[in-house]
Amino acid sequence: MQKYDVAIIGSGSAAFAAALKASEYGAKVLLTEFDEVGGTCVNRGCIPTKNLIHASVIYKNAKKGFPGVKADVSLDFASLIAQKDELVAELRKEKYIDVAESYDNINLVQGRANFVSPTEIKVNGEIYRAEKFIIATGTRPAIPPIRGLENVGYLTSRTVLQLEELPESLIIIGGGYIALEIGQLFSRFGSDVTILERSERILSRAEPVISEHLQKYMEEDGMKIYTSATISEVRKTGDGKEVVVKIGGETRKLKAEHILVATGRKPNTENLGLEKVGVKTDKRGFIVVDDELRASESVWAAGDVIGEPMATPIAAKEGIVAAENAVADKHRTMDYRAIPRAIFTHPEVGIVGLTEEEAEKSGFTCSCKTLLIKDVPKARAIREERGIIKMVVEANTKRILGVHMLGERAADVIHEAALAIKHRMTIDDIIDLVHVYPTMSEAIKMVAQMFYKDVTKLSCCAE
Repeated sequence: MQKYDVAIIGSGSAAFAAALKASEYGAKVLLTEFDEVGGTCVNRGCIPTKNLIHASVIYKNAKKGFPGVKADVSLDFASLIAQKDELVAELRKEKYIDVAESYDNINLVQGRANFVSPTEIKVNGEIYRAEKFIIATGTRPAIPPIRGLENVGYLTSRTVLQLEELPESLIIIGGGYIALEIGQLFSRFGSDVTILERSERILSRAEPVISEHLQKYMEEDGMKIYTSATISEVRKTGDGKEVVVKIGGETRKLKAEHILVATGRKPNTENLGLEKVGVKTDKRGFIVVDDELRASESVWAAGDVIGEPMATPIAAKEGIVAAENAVADKHRTMDYRAIPRAIFTHPEVGIVGLTEEEAEKSGFTCSCKTLLIKDVPKARAIREERGIIKMVVEANTKRILGVHMLGERAADVIHEAALAIKHRMTIDDIIDLVHVYPTMSEAIKMVAQMFYKDVTKLSCCAE
């Protein structure tokens, strides 16, 4: 029987961050993985999707051209998928397998793990003993109980990126970030894409103004988006698949070559033997943890397996916190207040802090301002004028509570707002900071200035 200070179930972002942090404290660490080493992010999430999204932007922009610039462009979809697979394999090895092998006190074992006692797990028939455990098994696509769906067949965020031929048409069930990112990249390549969202708007938890503008832009680019859509059945047709859906009180039959299901995530918590170690799950199967990410006396959990918010950097941070608490008794907690989020549509979405509704529900007296991205000089210069930015501020103190941006490079720009929220900065602090001109980051400063004046009537760089 092999003995470890801490055994980690999983090998994704949370698991590896936990393993590396635990190793820094001198702990002997066991990492286990039942699927592909590296988890969702490197294999079927962040890396492959952003690789293909970037390619789709290059392709679309080349076809669109620029005033005075024209280019001939062609698409070899099979080669595009092949280079994506090659990149994923390289990073899986370099950033996960090779990293684990470079540490003398980390042992990576591939196989399905389950608890057999409060101090033991079994992997590939072998028993491993540890003093502490961290569960970081992640999630997988959740499949809604739609009549006919299982029989007809469907794609998920995992399998859709394995297609070697560009689909002529694609119906996507869901209107969250996964649906929008994947839907838009296929639309840019030329697929006829339809999104069906059961809520009243896409990105239902985002600021409404962000959802509204993004839907408008996507529809302008040729995508079809239906909200408040209720699907009753999926059928097989002679040359594809058919979705029976009620939209605005009218029942419609929509056809496509493929159906992609993007309706949320389901935790990988089955058959772990959680009852052997006193770990509880909620009604959806996510592991219940306290503020220190502790799930039971000797078990901690981190990453998507504990539920929202789900994102790779959040999972990694949770892995670090869990490891420090497990092996060093640090009693650390997570601060989710200033964690930025991004959606890599075009334009991009960058979000940090509270929405106006969330702020008001939390008891704040709010003041909010919005600015169209077309009024940011850099946007005009590069002819990427679509978008909007909204800032939520505590009225009395002028402290920034939230920033919500839809626009070019929003995923990069949002970090300035995250830093402002983390350090409880005010709009005056942002205005006082000299920004490089012209940059998209000026959008943060300009929307802060909106609380005092109409920035559309200022000269460049004026305050």
